[in-house]
Amino acid sequence: MEISIRPFSVNGIEYRPAAKPIVVICMDGSADEYYNAALAKDRIPNLKKMITQGYRGLVRDALPSFTNVNNSSIVTGVTPAVHGICGNFFYDEKKDQEVMMNSAEYLRAETILATAASAGRKVAVVTAKEKLRDILSYKMNGIAFSAEKANLAQIQTHGIDHVEDIVGHQTPEIYSADASLFVFRAGVALIEKGLADFLYLSLTDYMQHTYEPESAQALSFYENMDKEFGRLLQLDAIIGAVPDHGMNAKINTEGKPNVLFIEDMLEEKFGKGFRVICPITDPYVKHHGALGSYVVVHVNDKSIINDVQKWLLSLQGITEVYDKESAIRKLEQPGDRIGDLVVLSGRDVVLGRRPQYHDLSALDGTLRSHGGRYEEMVSMIISHPLNNKYKMKASRDPRNFQIFDFTINGTNY
Repeated sequence: MEISIRPFSVNGIEYRPAAKPIVVICMDGSADEYYNAALAKDRIPNLKKMITQGYRGLVRDALPSFTNVNNSSIVTGVTPAVHGICGNFFYDEKKDQEVMMNSAEYLRAETILATAASAGRKVAVVTAKEKLRDILSYKMNGIAFSAEKANLAQIQTHGIDHVEDIVGHQTPEIYSADASLFVFRAGVALIEKGLADFLYLSLTDYMQHTYEPESAQALSFYENMDKEFGRLLQLDAIIGAVPDHGMNAKINTEGKPNVLFIEDMLEEKFGKGFRVICPITDPYVKHHGALGSYVVVHVNDKSIINDVQKWLLSLQGITEVYDKESAIRKLEQPGDRIGDLVVLSGRDVVLGRRPQYHDLSALDGTLRSHGGRYEEMVSMIISHPLNNKYKMKASRDPRNFQIFDFTINGTNY
């Protein structure tokens, strides 16, 4: 199979791909503790080989450290301020509607995937969650389907059909380890059958939301993923793997969810006139109950914003509060899609709206979540060693959304 090596440029970066399969994987929710636990138990020999022979280093993700935000950054190579996706969910002030931000209509930047396809690569996007498919396949001529709805893929709309036959596995339950493993297996099958040579595989973090790093379930999951890494290595792929965010337990000393319901608290202190948006909100309620460590606050009375900011900062469990101007500058946010204040919480704390907006009964086990500063630093793992230029880049302030740049331009292969 002849593979195109034609260079292409997108969002200010030129990519010069090798004549090898290129696979970038979003290791959803893979905090370093999961890798370290599996390495200590010698459960991930292929990842260990990648780390020792290639590269592993810390990188900073995009805030808020949520799925849609960081997947959008990874496939565009730019910050939320540029691509416009600042959460899974936001309040559209012009329409006076709270809406899911899972449509490509909200994306403001071209993607690496679509541009690579236009340059002659056989591009495939496989995502665990259907909610991401539209954004990731924006303007792309190639294959794009989700594990969640693999059995519904059609050649006219997804670039492929008979996915279950191709992959050799049935469409998985989304709340399962198999949802992510199906994505891996699909990527392997697409390369083996000559259907793709430039892949983006986006996993789901159900396992990390549900199980601690040293649990038997998590260790087994990483061991099974490692087998798929081995198959990709056997196919001579250049692999880059990076999470969209980390994961932490958000519980108090009694083991119960450690939640601050911000909208209720603001009304009790200042009266009515607040709308709190939890950007982690999505259809997958068993993951997190729409509770994360980052919320935005819309304030009707603009004259009290400074007082509200100071009061929020005084609360135990809240670590950072930014006004809109500061959030645009320091958190790289699109100003027209965030509220008057952005609030981040501590490592063991999540922020909610009101109790009735969050169905904690749907959670599988304890509450583990993400979204804030404490899930910002993650590991980038690349199958091949970095060249000198990218070793220097890696020593500065690398970002998780530079993974395509590092994998394509930064490797000695």
